[in-house]
Amino acid sequence: MKREGIRDVNTPKRTPNHPTKSHVVMAEEKGQFKLIRFGQQGADTKPPRKNESQADKAKREAFKARHAKNIAKGKMSGAYWSDKVKW
Repeated sequence: MKREGIRDVNTPKRTPNHPTKSHVVMAEEKGQFKLIRFGQQGADTKPPRKNESQADKAKREAFKARHAKNIAKGKMSGAYWSDKVKW
């Protein structure tokens, strides 16, 4: 955790200098710990906001539908954290 600059478990952190992944988190669930890197570096993701375009809304819904099975796995999956932080 120290090497990655992570202070707390289950707290995502941006990794702007990582070549492929945009975030990192030390996930903890039921006493198990796992370092998870997630999110595409430079991806055009947009969390819900007021007056957003239909295209942005459709893009978010497509991501959630495509990764629903992995998001449901919980804190130990990259899809869960990507859904929570980026979408």
